[in-house]
Amino acid sequence: MTSVQTPAQDGAPTGPSVLKPATEAQAHEVLRWAVAEEQPVELVGGGTKRAIGRPVQAAHRLDFSGLRGISLYEPEELVLSAAAGTPLAEIEATLAARRQQLAFEPADPGPLFGRPAGTQTLGGVVSANLSGPRRIKAGAARDHVLGCRAVSGHGELFKAGGRVVKNVTGYDLPKLFTGAWGTLVALTEVTLKVLPAPEHERTLLLLGLDDAAAIQALSSALCSPHEVAGAAHLPAAMAAGIPGAAEQGAAVTAIRLEGFAPSVAYRAGLLEKALGGKAATAALEGGASAAFWRAVRDVAPFVARPERAVWRISVAPRRGPAVLGELAARLGAEGYYDWGGGLIWLGTDPAGDAGAAAVRAAVGGEGHATLLRAPEAVRTAVPVFHPQAPALAALSARVKQTYDPRDILNPGRMTAGI
Repeated sequence: MTSVQTPAQDGAPTGPSVLKPATEAQAHEVLRWAVAEEQPVELVGGGTKRAIGRPVQAAHRLDFSGLRGISLYEPEELVLSAAAGTPLAEIEATLAARRQQLAFEPADPGPLFGRPAGTQTLGGVVSANLSGPRRIKAGAARDHVLGCRAVSGHGELFKAGGRVVKNVTGYDLPKLFTGAWGTLVALTEVTLKVLPAPEHERTLLLLGLDDAAAIQALSSALCSPHEVAGAAHLPAAMAAGIPGAAEQGAAVTAIRLEGFAPSVAYRAGLLEKALGGKAATAALEGGASAAFWRAVRDVAPFVARPERAVWRISVAPRRGPAVLGELAARLGAEGYYDWGGGLIWLGTDPAGDAGAAAVRAAVGGEGHATLLRAPEAVRTAVPVFHPQAPALAALSARVKQTYDPRDILNPGRMTAGI
């Protein structure tokens, strides 16, 4: 191993408690030791998401950044496999060279937590099920995961899924592991479906709409036949932190269209004709449009507000304005909408419970809220992920018991440790 703490013969760890395998076999060896000795480990790739979730209750850190490299890329078959520690920036650059992309548009949370941009890894993206503005058209990250190799909490190395879309008989385990935040298995390799990148993109901006009118306009656009690939609304205070929106000096309602340039121009013309009467309009083309959606995706308004706790709230789009309005009145919160109003990025005062009681009450049983950024003391005291109904919580506990019965992998990250 390179730069790896290895267990001594009597099972006691030696040296620093950071374990950095350079190969899958070494990762398997370390996890077998951890299971045998009942030594919980924190799984880390680029480290951009370590501050998401409850603080992990582990004395050892398993650093996967040494497991890197693209092991398979077949552009004609639209499939790519890479080690879990491969930087996502490397994968996206490889795909861009062949005019392809990860269609689920994963966010880069690094800057939101004071980390450099472009340092997250493939394993972290899949473990967190990160999906950006294009989710409304292309689906979530888990919809693009075809297969994986992983080590379970039993210390067993296994593979699941495959390299084609229709490869599953029985349980689709890779989808189960996607979004589990490393609490079920330690991913060592992931196989993804990739898709062609659009030739051109244009973003239509409606200016000055209030929240309710904006969500209605976005719903109309999404229900149209024009293949909308992004639908967001930023009140004026939030728009001030977004390239292409700050210059407008007003609330911005954004609708993205992608594809061949003539098709984009035609569809944009129809949409502007249908929606333009609701407000003044502007447009962003090509690179300006891409920069706008990167900022929306990466929560740029709250990168510029490091004093705020940040919530990620999913509700039915029709409820979005009421939920945000209630929280603005009760907490002095501020936020903006993505996914046609179905996703609210909310900033609150981090004092006390960071507004958890009010947020969960406003969401009720028709959505869920995740406390994405907050001080460690708050994340220890408050359920970070939305509390599950009793039946679902019991099912989740049984799944955890099946794959990691000794609570070795990221213990305490999603719920208090066993």
